[in-house]
Amino acid sequence: MHSSLIGKIEKAKRYARETGRVSFSNFTATFRGEHSKYTLSFRDGIWRCDCDFFRGWGRCSHTMAMERILEGMLPAGAAAEA
Repeated sequence: MHSSLIGKIEKAKRYARETGRVSFSNFTATFRGEHSKYTLSFRDGIWRCDCDFFRGWGRCSHTMAMERILEGMLPAGAAAEA
């Protein structure tokens, strides 16, 4: 293996452990729940989910799970849609 590539692989491993280097601003994801798949989005610091619970409460288990998964990688003040 080329020595330059070995260095890049090691750097990538280090970066992957340092999750604070990443900050999400906008994305869409599919979340596979117990009963169905849901579309989550995060845009301009606001969460959205197409599940029924989110429509009524503005938060759901899917968005709360993603907040935990991405802890430290979301902007301060990230919230559910009002």
